[in-house]
Amino acid sequence: MVRKGGDGGRRTIRDVAARAGVSASTVSRVLGGVYPVSTQTRTRVMRAVRELDYVADAHAKAVAGAGTPTLAFVLDDITGPSFAHMAHGVEREAARLGHLCLVCSTDGDADHEQQFIEMMRAQRAAAVILVGGAADTSDYRRRMARIAESLASAGSRLVLCGRPPLDPGTPVTVIEYDNESGAYALCSHVLAQGHRRVLFLGGKPENTAAQGRERGYMAAHRARGLDPDPALRRSGDFTRDSGHRLMRQALDAGLEFTAVVAATDMVAAGALTALHEAGLRVPGDVSLAGYDDIPFARDLRPPLTTVHVPYEELGRLAVRTGLGRTPDTPDEHLLLGTHVVIRDSVAPPAEAAR
Repeated sequence: MVRKGGDGGRRTIRDVAARAGVSASTVSRVLGGVYPVSTQTRTRVMRAVRELDYVADAHAKAVAGAGTPTLAFVLDDITGPSFAHMAHGVEREAARLGHLCLVCSTDGDADHEQQFIEMMRAQRAAAVILVGGAADTSDYRRRMARIAESLASAGSRLVLCGRPPLDPGTPVTVIEYDNESGAYALCSHVLAQGHRRVLFLGGKPENTAAQGRERGYMAAHRARGLDPDPALRRSGDFTRDSGHRLMRQALDAGLEFTAVVAATDMVAAGALTALHEAGLRVPGDVSLAGYDDIPFARDLRPPLTTVHVPYEELGRLAVRTGLGRTPDTPDEHLLLGTHVVIRDSVAPPAEAAR
């Protein structure tokens, strides 16, 4: 089966090949994603696919038994523990429902993400799940809306996990966890121990997940009539190295603080190492809290107080909602709760603050 173009003509794989200047078999290899092709060739083919609005009939092949129904899971970095657990949930639920799960790690490359989505559209994947925070800009909303509409036209469904929602009426499912409330509860717990100078090690300023967690930090202070020192809010990214670097910078600058709230457990792990390197005890000298509750958080010394995010269930829910909606289902927004897990890394401040 082929798809009619805007001019009413029938688009075939040979049309795509002619437009890209390659053979029809090369187009098949690119769309199939099985045989290796050069990046330049793949880019030319996918550009031709977009320009011709070509959709291969992988759905018909699946119905005939020639293929397995698929869904796609797209994330920036598969090595991140939280996203790895979400990927586990996606794969398990997809397998339970008889679907093949294809995973793409983009390293934050928007072009790579776009090419993979186009490939999944060409193969009529049942759903495409995009994961991870992003900058909530007009360009982002327009780009995601185009992707959602394009996938819907091919019988697929876009699911956004932990990403900003789109404008009403867009055929998309958005699943979020409550970053702000989780950070508010965590910081409230730290402040309840008597801490008044709490260092916040955040993520990229434009990242919506990082913004939500910082808003929770600020709101917890203001609820107690406190106005945190701006110097105590540091921005980096969600990695261990960022936590180590930001903590070293805060210590070198001589900042006074008795507790640290990190935007992720990985950031907290880096901060913990930097504190140990400086000869400081946790929580004897400085209390420390994280966010995510990834498995190794309980194995740190001391075990880390953190916010539990149900990442595996988030992945399972993304699959169930993505496969359970028709392509033209209007926008849908789901919000999962979080809760604080209290361990040994937070205690009342020592008599002498740093």
